[in-house]
Amino acid sequence: MKNEVLQAIADRRSIRAYTEEALTEEEIRTLMDVAMQSPSARNAQPWHFTFVTDQALIESVNAASAKAMGRDSVNIFYGAPLVVFISAEAEPFFPKLDCGIAVENLALAAHAMGLGSVILGLPKAGFDGPDGAALKKAMEFPDGYDFMIAISIGHPAAGKDAHPMLEGRISRIG
Repeated sequence: MKNEVLQAIADRRSIRAYTEEALTEEEIRTLMDVAMQSPSARNAQPWHFTFVTDQALIESVNAASAKAMGRDSVNIFYGAPLVVFISAEAEPFFPKLDCGIAVENLALAAHAMGLGSVILGLPKAGFDGPDGAALKKAMEFPDGYDFMIAISIGHPAAGKDAHPMLEGRISRIG
């Protein structure tokens, strides 16, 4: 039998449909704690987490991303009541990895709390586009920090089957 952590890893799915139910302050506080408990190289904690429930601000990132991608519209946050934007200094290399670890902590914690989530790279287009400086300011990114990754979190409105596991993606030596 799998333990709870292994089961959460096996069961977690990327959720792209959420109910309108807001997260409680306790749920958000728990997710904030989980984010800060993430491991990082040399315990540098190179990140900044911006927890956003302001739907107008979330939509402004969505619109800026669509504009930067040359599309009329996109729905990259899927109506989630909470989006966490993770920023860090672009260099050196390790902050990118550390932010990836942190977003997975958030995804697994959300799943364990009965919430759904989807990890998102598409907002990068908005932060790198013509509206990027204004978005960084609105998100309170520290000076010199850039968007790394985001995660939408909410109460799932739909489930999803497990993705197929591709062959030949693991080697074992020894």
